[in-house]
Amino acid sequence: MLPLALLLLSTCPPAPAAVDGPDPAADAACPADGASPAGDWPHASAPPPAAAVAELERYLFPADLDWADKDKRGVRTDGVVIVHRGQVVYERYAHGYDATRPHLAWSVSKTFTSSLVGIAVQQGRLSLSASVCDLLADVPQHACVITVGDLLSFSSGLDWKETYEHDPPTSSSVLAMLYGEGHADMARFVLGHPLRDRPGQSFQYSSGDSNVLAAVAGAALAPVHGDRFPWAVLFQPLGMQGVTFERDGAGTYVGSSYLHATPRDLARLGQLWLDDGCWGGQRLLPPGWVAWSTQVTAGMRGKPLEWSPGEPVQGRQVWLNQPVPEQGAPDLPWPAAPPDTYAAMGHWKQSITVIPSRDLVLVRTGDDRDGTWSHNAFLDRALDLVEGL
Repeated sequence: MLPLALLLLSTCPPAPAAVDGPDPAADAACPADGASPAGDWPHASAPPPAAAVAELERYLFPADLDWADKDKRGVRTDGVVIVHRGQVVYERYAHGYDATRPHLAWSVSKTFTSSLVGIAVQQGRLSLSASVCDLLADVPQHACVITVGDLLSFSSGLDWKETYEHDPPTSSSVLAMLYGEGHADMARFVLGHPLRDRPGQSFQYSSGDSNVLAAVAGAALAPVHGDRFPWAVLFQPLGMQGVTFERDGAGTYVGSSYLHATPRDLARLGQLWLDDGCWGGQRLLPPGWVAWSTQVTAGMRGKPLEWSPGEPVQGRQVWLNQPVPEQGAPDLPWPAAPPDTYAAMGHWKQSITVIPSRDLVLVRTGDDRDGTWSHNAFLDRALDLVEGL
């Protein structure tokens, strides 16, 4: 069955005024020293300081952890890879994982989806100001005001409830989408929700917005690159091995949640972003895409819903270490890390963290459910390890 995304015309009205986008004056040249290993990651010749390694491992892999604990208490790390200046400087696995076993990325998948959208923009197949009705079939009329740019910013304005296992399941839009009535065609389910706000005016973290983006990416890329377009335009160019990307009943990739990959392969996406969207000297993402994606959005500054000061701040399908003084949050969410830090983050504490000022990509997979995990504590110890090299 073809996904909802594969219709390029619609009877819906045109999109509203064009949204903002990457700086058209951004340098299109790729970094001359970008790291893009064709095979496996190279390893640094010199090991990190033993004391820094021990301190990091005391936090990531506590010796007294009970993996059989049914309540899954404590820091429960499955894998870590740290890439500094294009070389692996630290790597370790636990709980039956190794360098070859893929891990469910959960919402880290969202940054992969935004990368697919960026590739479609770079190839001239998609505009940020395009309405969803320019791309998808049978969209409810009220949703035609939503643009691709609104979806990237979690600013669709759709009335959405993003709650998980600790809240009543009947009130959760995302659980209904992933496991209930929406699983047969997630994009159509999401766009059937009523509008709460005018698009672009508020921020609401929404796996629904991300899955509509996945449908949009399919509409732009599948007619040219085929049904397995994520492999053709992203996974294979980056040398990612053994990636699994699940689909819904309509054939649309579940861009919010269901990508599986090894930590080494997750690090490749981080390196792509670190190198401004370039890989092997070739530009995959538009010039300025990374800089634009890592800006605090207007909705985040103006009307963030279900967000509290001190939590990570959203850019465009990526989390930022930025203050939002307009919302009473003048401090960095991760004070141990520099302000240029950003991260793809997922349920149960999956993450790809990029720190451009340190030429650093950090990947962590795990199964943390009790609130013990601190991303700031991880970054603090990881930075000590790298700075001791």
